[in-house]
Amino acid sequence: MNTQGNVVEAHKAFAEKSERDLIAAVQQGDRKAYQTLYQTYIGQVYALCFRLTSDQALAEDAAQEVFIQLWRKIGNFKGDSKFSTWLHTVTSNITISYLRKQRGWWQRMFNIEDSEAMHHAAEQQTDLGDLEGYVARLPERARIVFVLHAIEGYRHEDIAKMMDMAVGSSKAQFHRAKHLLKEWMGYE
Repeated sequence: MNTQGNVVEAHKAFAEKSERDLIAAVQQGDRKAYQTLYQTYIGQVYALCFRLTSDQALAEDAAQEVFIQLWRKIGNFKGDSKFSTWLHTVTSNITISYLRKQRGWWQRMFNIEDSEAMHHAAEQQTDLGDLEGYVARLPERARIVFVLHAIEGYRHEDIAKMMDMAVGSSKAQFHRAKHLLKEWMGYE
């Protein structure tokens, strides 16, 4: 008899029940339960926000916006998927919307982020030799698509819907990101 496997399964079942109970309490307006939920997930939410924004201050603001919206919209969680999966999708959507509000849709439409000043600022901000530093240097749309597709595993069809762009544009931005990363890392 494998008692270790039984203990792991029991712990997993207890954790899932505890999380369901916690979410139910938050849905009922329990502020202490919400604080527990916040403390449990703030690290994951902030990490995704940072990967999408490539800016500490924007990531902090976006993460706070996620939790503000979470308090308002927790009733929309029906339990059809894991809470962490649902929260991941909510975080991605809110962060992308937050970026639109902060930087303006027109700026991205006309690729102002590709200006020489933006490239210089990105190089100043990240002289890191690691992949994360290079990803942070990518132009905003290319970075978001790269993070969502290559790191988070979203399909281009889903990214296109989230970012209100054509599927081909998502694929093109991903190709652009890969090309720039290869160039910066010395593989071209």
